Formats: sequence, structure tokens, C-alpha cells
Amino acid sequence: MATTFDVLAEPTRRRILDLLLERPRSVGELVDQLGLSQPGTSKHLRVLRDNGFVRVRQDAQRRWYELRPEPLEEIDAWLAPYRRLWASRLDALERHLDSMPDDDAG
Repeated sequence: MATTFDVLAEPTRRRILDLLLERPRSVGELVDQLGLSQPGTSKHLRVLRDNGFVRVRQDAQRRWYELRPEPLEEIDAWLAPYRRLWASRLDALERHLDSMPDDDAG
């Protein structure tokens, strides 16, 4: 099994997740949206499914792919310290801007 970062390193897989964020989609819809062949799209969906990013629901002859957010928690945890870093810097910028005199003499 690949790491979360390995799976998301592929731009097409990120695009698939973006599309599935909106709503569940069939393979045919994803093929149309991505502009890839059906086998190419299925290859990416298999990687996403095998690594827990999507679940598949069978409906008659169609397969519907749905986003599973749980694997993204790893990315969220990894980003947390960076968010804190940026938040403190943005807070400092806000304090600096608030301390500047207003330039209403126009």
C-alpha cells in the first residue's frame, strides 16, 4: 500500500478527489470530466480505492465512486504545525497593519 503522499502526488488522482468532493460519480462521468480513457481512469480509481480514499457502490451496471475523507486526516495532521506557523505570522501582520496610522487625508 502506498503512503497518502504517494497517492496524492499524482495530479489526476487529486483531480478525481476534487470531483468526488462535489458528489459521488460514475466511472463514465469521471472519464468525461478528466478527458482520459476508461482504462486510464480506472487505474487511478483502483489506486484510490486500494488506499482507502474512495469507496465503490454498485448500482445495477454502474459503479459509483464516493470520497472517503479519513485518509486525508494524515495530511491534515501533517499540516497542523504549518497552519500554526502561518496563523501566528498572519496575526503579527494584522497587529502591524492595525498599528499603522490611517491614511484618510485623500
